[in-house]
Amino acid sequence: MPRRREIQKRVTAPDPVYGSKTLSKFVNAVMVDGKKSVAEAIVYGALEKLKTTVPEEEPLSVFDQAIDNAKPLLQVKSRRVGGATYQVPVEIAPATRTAIAFRWVIEFSRKRGEKTMRERLAAELLDCYKKQGATIKRKDDTHKMAEANKAFAHFRY
Repeated sequence: MPRRREIQKRVTAPDPVYGSKTLSKFVNAVMVDGKKSVAEAIVYGALEKLKTTVPEEEPLSVFDQAIDNAKPLLQVKSRRVGGATYQVPVEIAPATRTAIAFRWVIEFSRKRGEKTMRERLAAELLDCYKKQGATIKRKDDTHKMAEANKAFAHFRY
């Protein structure tokens, strides 16, 4: 972390199909070993599957709603005070919320039982859209942990 200047945020180009910066960042998060075309095929395939599963909604709006439902508001951070370690609840910055939601959706998609990654990702996004599934459970568990440790909030940095 530099001491002199503020770090410039990189500008992400919107994705070519839907024109969404969020979707472009999600494609980059899905990408493994620099294989962007494979990641794009997976994400766009999952969105096509969502189009057939939820025909009354636009696939991009389903995706955005699913990611919004998966975003955590609070998390706990370990803070050492006087020889004891406390789990201190802290709010999460908006960009970090989105990154955590991406990470959770991708992680639980990979653990699912469907045959292809497109099907797994589509099913996980659909679960997030309906506010159910493993990603939403992780979010709720994180919020419960933060709520349980609310007494230590005064140790916030």
